Amino acid sequence: MTSSVILSSVTFVYGLAGFLYIFAWVFRKPAVGRLGTGAALLGLAGNTGGFFLRWAESYQLGFGRAPLSNLYESLVFFALCIALVYLVVERRTGNRTIGAVSMPLAFLAMAYASLSPDMSDRIQPLIPALKSNWLIAHVVTCFIGYAAFAVAFGVSLMYLFKRRGEAASAGAMPPVETLDELTHQLVVFGFLFLSAGIITGAVWANSAWGRYWGWDPKETWSLVTWFVYATLLHARLTRGWRGRRIAYLSILGFAAVLFTYFGVNLLPGLHSYQSMGQ
Repeated sequence: MTSSVILSSVTFVYGLAGFLYIFAWVFRKPAVGRLGTGAALLGLAGNTGGFFLRWAESYQLGFGRAPLSNLYESLVFFALCIALVYLVVERRTGNRTIGAVSMPLAFLAMAYASLSPDMSDRIQPLIPALKSNWLIAHVVTCFIGYAAFAVAFGVSLMYLFKRRGEAASAGAMPPVETLDELTHQLVVFGFLFLSAGIITGAVWANSAWGRYWGWDPKETWSLVTWFVYATLLHARLTRGWRGRRIAYLSILGFAAVLFTYFGVNLLPGLHSYQSMGQ
């Protein structure tokens, strides 16, 4: 069985997990929520196994490399990180309703990777500029940060829904104070990893292209994203912002993450996945 087959199957397992979490939340069925956790764990195991199998397959092809260099592989790793971060949050909070907004994000990432007709899952050798140990450090730190921001985005949506309080299902969510604090904690965690990702990217750029920063579209939008989350943290620390304003900034920040990740591929630049040989 190839990694592509395993990862395609993971798409449906994540979809099942998201469905079970939503069902358990809406209909107040804790037993179904536990099934959702089981499905999420199974999906994470398959995602991790498929990731490392793809790594091994690259060695079998004679050019071993970490599977982190094109859009397909980055989506696979993004989904893995989202599932991992969410399951840690579930473990810490003991509340499964957050899975109703987090696991669908992992499913969408895998669905785009596995089901899009424009996506190639071929394992290809790295272009010379990417042949560096900094590749792993840069991509891993960035995507752990992205995953934390994705879960924070889901928690922020849940916070806004809970504040409206118009649906009976809102009662199954954690208290608004818990959701607000969880958003803050996830943003702090993600911000630290995004900062590490920008720094390792700068060091890598210097070794590859002889400069630390070149205002490439990806670099520019990574900085924009960093400033959005820095504004959120600064406003909370110095201005005492809480609640809706933090939730809206979290949502805005994730929109910046998505544009940094996907939107810049529409622009010419060294970081475009097209230029990396997707």
